[in-house]
Amino acid sequence: MTEKKEIIHIPNAELEIMMAIWEAGKPVSRLEIDSKISEKNWQAPTVLKFLSRLTEKGFLKCEKIEGSKMNLYTPLISEEEYLEFESKSVLGKFCGRSVKSLVANLYENNTINDSELDELQKFIDEAKKNR
Repeated sequence: MTEKKEIIHIPNAELEIMMAIWEAGKPVSRLEIDSKISEKNWQAPTVLKFLSRLTEKGFLKCEKIEGSKMNLYTPLISEEEYLEFESKSVLGKFCGRSVKSLVANLYENNTINDSELDELQKFIDEAKKNR
């Protein structure tokens, strides 16, 4: 039986770092992360601080590359796990854990349109078939 990891909400800047690491699909160095987030124009100490925080929070494992001063960062929490956590958090905070309330609010506020609702319905129909 695998141990359930405790996941917490992370700030947007740290999430940007995690998204770059998840996208890589392999352990990455800070330099590789820098290249994926170059549009942010964050300096090396800033990125290193985010990586340190993410490691302390249990999102990353940091390993020194043998014979080098560089580290490799490996995600300990998958993108899917974090998405599930955030989805439940949003539902709980804003919609009383009701998916219907969430979708109704999105529709009433013109956040989603009829074609997106059709796409959602198609997903629901497929999900019911595959249960």
